Amino acid sequence: MSRVQAILFDVDGTLAETEESHRLAWNAAFVDHGCDWQWDFSRYRELLKIAGGRERLRHFVGDALADETVMAIHRTKNDHYRRALESGAIALRPGVRRLITAARERGLELGIATTTSRSNVAALLESTLGPRSPELFAVIACAEDASAKKPDPAVYSFALAQLDLSGSEAIAVEDSRNGLLAAKAAGLTTVLTPSLYMIGEDNTEADLVSENLGLLDLDDFFSGFSQ
Repeated sequence: MSRVQAILFDVDGTLAETEESHRLAWNAAFVDHGCDWQWDFSRYRELLKIAGGRERLRHFVGDALADETVMAIHRTKNDHYRRALESGAIALRPGVRRLITAARERGLELGIATTTSRSNVAALLESTLGPRSPELFAVIACAEDASAKKPDPAVYSFALAQLDLSGSEAIAVEDSRNGLLAAKAAGLTTVLTPSLYMIGEDNTEADLVSENLGLLDLDDFFSGFSQ
């Protein structure tokens, strides 16, 4: 294995336990648009197998709504989600801040590789890590940078290219099987920390599974990945 030079983080479910807030935001948006739908935990867990918010809604409604309506509902949902962020309702998952600090102390580059929107990423970073938090990351690769969403490896390939690294020189931290498959397809060593909606997914391809990043022995963690 090449010397590890970077850690790339997924966002939703990985940096923070966001999906329940997304679910509630969707339900609020449905009310705003006069739609007689409410997604409960079980339905949303199934829908999360579809990558991307607009894609998820399109899968749910089929041809029942025009593209313009789907986009309008999605925008409203994002407005509700950002208000939840601004209220302080969403925090970093345990151990995330400590892992970021430890990686920087060891001279590793940090990056983000997500197929959520750039605006949602920016809002989450500001609310959890502060207004200067984008400066922590050498690359922030989002949905707008990827030709396809996870499990396609496009966003990881883009992030690695921006860092001028190969997959073997980076670790991915993910919470879902879609993310795991995307990272492995791009050649990254992958740490899986299942989020609330992803518990019980197949994680056999992961190089390390940790339910709580805060419990990692960081010296063992970094030495174990040839850093």
